[in-house]
Amino acid sequence: MGSTIIIAEAGVNHNGIMENAFRLIDEAANAGADYVKFQTFKTELSITKNAGKAAYQIKNSTIENESQFEMVKKLELSFKQHDELISYCKAKNIKFFSTAFDRDSLNYLAQAGLDLVKIPSGEITNLPYLRHAAKLFKKVILSTGMAQLTEIRQAVDVFLRSGILISDIAILHCNTEYPTPMKDVNLMAMLNIKKEFETEVGYSDHTLGIEVPIAAVALGASVIEKHFTLDKTMDGPDHRASLEPAELKAMVTAIRNIDIAISGSGIKEPSESEKKNIEIARKSIVAYCNISKGEYFSENNLAVKRPGNGISPMKWDEVIGKIAKRDFFEDELIEL
Repeated sequence: MGSTIIIAEAGVNHNGIMENAFRLIDEAANAGADYVKFQTFKTELSITKNAGKAAYQIKNSTIENESQFEMVKKLELSFKQHDELISYCKAKNIKFFSTAFDRDSLNYLAQAGLDLVKIPSGEITNLPYLRHAAKLFKKVILSTGMAQLTEIRQAVDVFLRSGILISDIAILHCNTEYPTPMKDVNLMAMLNIKKEFETEVGYSDHTLGIEVPIAAVALGASVIEKHFTLDKTMDGPDHRASLEPAELKAMVTAIRNIDIAISGSGIKEPSESEKKNIEIARKSIVAYCNISKGEYFSENNLAVKRPGNGISPMKWDEVIGKIAKRDFFEDELIEL
């Protein structure tokens, strides 16, 4: 198994300010993430003027009576600004990634050289969008928040019919509630997705904390996506369900450790690092008291103690009843 792909989701947590976006790239690179992901959209092409906010968006915003359109428009970055972010990512040696929410944005990301597309949960039932994405990109990461297996199947079929290989599709289990209650995580659904579609699977996490994505990796996730922010107290829809930089780094470190821990052969045998401890930790058959030559070994004059470089206690029954061929002092290793 290779290393888990970790996508640090900056999303719209820059609040439309480029300085914040650059700092988010810095923090993602510092944490050791593979990708830093933004969201690419033209608000007019994605949201109607009268679309309402989600409950979590209302809760996490300080502006009353603001429409979803008005909120999102303030978070929009131009394609030219995206060009700057891409250049900055190259300078920081981290891969730029983004989710497109409309046809124009898909075109831009393809022209920018991305061969991998992220399909957000909200677009999984958008057939024209899926078909257009399938024409432009060779690889797909598909988020499945709010989706049923039949809807996932329909979306996957669009990509397969376009010639994308099943091996180039990764499906992310996801719950689209910010933050996701633990009772609704349903992490085992990720394994069901893997069984149903025989693809790489992963997890796009919106819970508070880092334990669930770590558990997902232990279960076999090959991709982890997690929102992060510079400061959870900032105004905006996603900050409170995001990690702060120190938490992101802790998550990345933990996942890298899990990658190493589950990469063994699977054969149960002493590792190289622990072989030196066998004699120290195990025990041998020793003299419980002084034993004279010619005495019979018995449960009264034998004991089991460390170190483990003598006769194994598993041979206890073979030793009992044998005759001592020499004198043994207390605690001396028994020899036959």
